[in-house]
Amino acid sequence: MAKKEDDGLDSYPELTRTLLKNRNIKTFTEAEKFLNPDYEAHTYDPFLILNMEKAVERVLGAISNNEKIIIYGDYDCDGIPGSVILHDFFKKIGYKNFTNYIPHRHTEGYGLNNEAIEGFAKDNTSLLVTVDCGITDVSEVSLAKDLGIDVIITDHHLPQETLPRAYAILNSKQNGDEYPDKMLCGAGVAWKLVSALLRRGKEKKVFEINDGWEKWLLDMAGLATIADMVPLKDENRVIASFGLKVLRKSPRLGLRRLLEKIKVDQRHLTEDDVGFMIAPRINAASRLDTPIEAFNLLSTDDDSVAERLASHLNKINDDRKWMVANVLKEIKHTLSSREERKVIVIGNPNWRVGILGIAANNLVEEYGKPAFVWGRGESRVIKGSCRSDGSVNLVELMTSVSEGVFLDVGGHEFSGGFSISHEKIHLLESEILIAYDKSKRDKEEKEILIDKKMSLSEVNWKNWKEIEKFAPFGMGNPKPVFKFEKAEISGIKKFGKEKKHLELSLKDENGKSVPLIWFFAGVDEIRDLEVGRKIDFLASFDKSVFGRKENLRLRMIKLLKTI
Repeated sequence: MAKKEDDGLDSYPELTRTLLKNRNIKTFTEAEKFLNPDYEAHTYDPFLILNMEKAVERVLGAISNNEKIIIYGDYDCDGIPGSVILHDFFKKIGYKNFTNYIPHRHTEGYGLNNEAIEGFAKDNTSLLVTVDCGITDVSEVSLAKDLGIDVIITDHHLPQETLPRAYAILNSKQNGDEYPDKMLCGAGVAWKLVSALLRRGKEKKVFEINDGWEKWLLDMAGLATIADMVPLKDENRVIASFGLKVLRKSPRLGLRRLLEKIKVDQRHLTEDDVGFMIAPRINAASRLDTPIEAFNLLSTDDDSVAERLASHLNKINDDRKWMVANVLKEIKHTLSSREERKVIVIGNPNWRVGILGIAANNLVEEYGKPAFVWGRGESRVIKGSCRSDGSVNLVELMTSVSEGVFLDVGGHEFSGGFSISHEKIHLLESEILIAYDKSKRDKEEKEILIDKKMSLSEVNWKNWKEIEKFAPFGMGNPKPVFKFEKAEISGIKKFGKEKKHLELSLKDENGKSVPLIWFFAGVDEIRDLEVGRKIDFLASFDKSVFGRKENLRLRMIKLLKTI
């Protein structure tokens, strides 16, 4: 039934109306776009991206002339799926004169590097296409140009004042770009490039591919969009939503074998599975091994290769978790015996650089203060990662440190990285503490927005069906949060290998049991919990699937009060 834009939200159930209004969605038209993403209506013309026509013309020219093409992707769960998108495109059209290249995290670092470019030139490469990197590589792109290599940059990171002298730059954040969605991830930009290539290639009769084939690539674009934590709004919501649908039936052998290893039912795959199960294993390849292995997993059509790589990535992810746990144990032991400081600055030359970001993030969560953690890479240069608790902008802090202390810094407000010489490492802590006092600001406490107060009897499948319409959840679209009061505890059970998780059975108004899952429940938080007591808490709805059985439960967000 057609509705006018100003008809409002009266046609929706009360819970849906509440959730829409809490997300500042006020009209029927806005609501329908959000609740029912439409591929044809809600994706944008790729040629709206600045320089897209120029980039497409160059790639099609390279195909026609059988030029050697390098696809140069970042080593994370954005650049790797984005690289797979371009790999699959060239494979689909039958083009063979291309190579995917993923730099080694520890020996080559992020972005383009001169040694790799010089190797490409010796191999007669004439076109290089980046994925999720390149926008800040001014000198490297100049070298490529001088060596006769045209560079097309596809990236989503913030451009600096000076842009690389690339043949074409595809980045909706650059000045003059009028693309409606500025928040695509790197793989999203790569997918738009392929969509444009398919259209023009067919028009110019360079190749013949059925309309709509690019939709099959949404498994990789959706995987990266969710994993890279870009806002799940506008076109990203469409990519993530349809991406999950494709992931649930994707024929990719590597993906299927990996899901088998981690015991995730592909048919019921969720954004949580992507964020907590798949992405960490893709990222583990660069943290502890060779990132090309993750690319090979997602691109292979050999089942034996898929099986081997799925097992390998699963194992090194377990190794990663073990290493992080050991590093954190060592850090906590050291911190317990020294005077407390405003910023945690700690390191060990034996710590693997690839896990330091995870360690720093854990420290911020546990201690509530900024953390700088350093180790030594295979290049023998001391490198580190840092995370903020919101009390300081990390880029501002690191750039206010005395000149010459850092060799290199980079990052964002809440997350960053740095390198430092052996001669200066002893100055790191004192310099950061001085810079912190100059740069600190009042920390804004992260407020949890409550969508609605509920009773336990309202935890039912009818309400879940309404909540589910708002998925996929993520940055810019958090899971709805509900407040429950005076819920009686009827059972308590710890679970997990180290018994760090809790399952509470709660008795609703009719005596029915409602399960509440609490992951990583803190010792202090659970001290007063016992059968018969009542609690006030915040939670989200959570559907679990075991075999063919679906169960509805709550997931704890915050314990408010024990009565």
